[in-house]
Amino acid sequence: MKKVLFVTLLALLAVTVAFANGSADKGGAKDSFKVGYVCNNFNDTFQTYVMDAAKEYFAGVANVELVLQDAQEDVIRQQDLVNTLLAQKIDALIVVPVDTSAMGPIVKAAAESNVPLCFVNRNPYAEKELPANVYYVGSQEIIAGTQQMEYMGKLLDGKGGVAILMGKLDNEGALKRTEGNEVTAKAKFPGIKILAKETGNWQRDQGMTITENWLTAYGSDLKGICANNDEMALGAVEALKAAGRTDIPVMGVDAIPDAKVAVGNGSLAATVLQDAVGQGKGSAELIHKVLKGEQVVSLVWIPFVLITPENLADYQ
Repeated sequence: MKKVLFVTLLALLAVTVAFANGSADKGGAKDSFKVGYVCNNFNDTFQTYVMDAAKEYFAGVANVELVLQDAQEDVIRQQDLVNTLLAQKIDALIVVPVDTSAMGPIVKAAAESNVPLCFVNRNPYAEKELPANVYYVGSQEIIAGTQQMEYMGKLLDGKGGVAILMGKLDNEGALKRTEGNEVTAKAKFPGIKILAKETGNWQRDQGMTITENWLTAYGSDLKGICANNDEMALGAVEALKAAGRTDIPVMGVDAIPDAKVAVGNGSLAATVLQDAVGQGKGSAELIHKVLKGEQVVSLVWIPFVLITPENLADYQ
């Protein structure tokens, strides 16, 4: 009798443990979470604003710890950082891709660990459907290029040679912003000719060097420059200033503080506000809702806004 009772108790204990483990596997309630944020590069000025907004959001959330990691523009390092975080039983991930075409291993690793993953600012899926448990918060990049060229066409009275400073060519933002420039010029301003496109890798010094070369190659035929970001645009401004060319409007994207100063003093014709705070906070808020079990949409668009001297005061 005692033996039967002992076996029965063991069986009941086994069922209880199995039930408890089953509940945990199904996402039982937790009282604290750890979120990994893997940035493309801590030295990327714009991305620091995105990251700071996420940090500020989670600073006001008592039960979430945010772990920041720097991929240093190395896609393999980014994959390794994600795998390490997953091995440490992270509860959720926010990632700014180094290379939007190489996020497959990160998506797969997160899926295998059943960890929600939110990409921010750079969309690996562009116009494709997002996989289950994968989210994106950012802006429709083509619109930034469209807004630039619409304003450039207005400033040039619809005619003249324009050059495009492109970001990294493995980046969806660079490709789509450039596409917006080109499509808008072709559709609305047949008198505008794209003289050149060259990548400055988002860097100010490269934007300056490329513009110096363009001034030599195209001379007075160069009438305007559209840059995929403000850093390259400000580099172009430096080259134009050194050459005494004040007749060439330059436009950037991001509306970083230096760019808004340049719009104010007239050295930059315009910049397109990419809302870093909206993207960073939006990604953090979305992941927090997922962790709490709330329903969310998988795709969140943050609008672009063209900033010119006329409306600059509204964005200071």
